[in-house]
Amino acid sequence: MIVYKQASTTQELEQILALQQQNLPKNLSQSDIIKDGFLSVEHSLELLKEMNDMCQHIIAVENEKVVGYALCMHPTFSESIEILKPMFYEINKVVKNKGNYMVMGQICIAKTYRGKGLFRKLYANMKAFLPEGFDTIITEVDAKNQRSMDAHRAIGFVELKNYRSDGKEWSLIVMQ
Repeated sequence: MIVYKQASTTQELEQILALQQQNLPKNLSQSDIIKDGFLSVEHSLELLKEMNDMCQHIIAVENEKVVGYALCMHPTFSESIEILKPMFYEINKVVKNKGNYMVMGQICIAKTYRGKGLFRKLYANMKAFLPEGFDTIITEVDAKNQRSMDAHRAIGFVELKNYRSDGKEWSLIVMQ
C-alpha cells in the first residue's frame, strides 16, 4: 500500500535523490526522455534538507521505499539554484500576492508506478500540507517535456506565462 506523507528522515531525502538521478537526462535514453519525460534540476542533499526544513517535501512511500515525490520550494530559496532564478523572476512579475505561493520544485514518480494516480495524489497532499498563509502552488515545466505538460494540465494547472531562459522555453504554471 502506498502512503503519502511529508519527508522527515535523511534516508527519505537520500531516496528522493536516488530517484532523481534515475530521471535526469544524463541517465536516460532519448526515447525515454520523449516517452516518459525528464527532470531539469539536480539537488544536493544539503539543499534538499534545507528546503525540507522550511517546508517538508511530499513523498509517496511503499514498503519504506520512496516511489514518488513532490519537492516544496519556499520562495526564500529563489537564489539557491541557478537554473531556477529566472523562474522566480518571472513569478514576481505575474503574481499579485507575492508571499502566498509555494513552488513545487520538482515532481517525480518511479517508472513502475507511473499511470497509477500518484502524480495527482502527490499534488493533493502538497496542497493539504501547505504552511498557513500559503494557498497557491506554482511550478514550471520545460516546454519540451510533453508528458509533464500533459500531466499538469490534466490536474488543473493553467499557464501563467511562457518565457525563454538559458536557451530553453519554459511554461510557468499555477494550480487552479
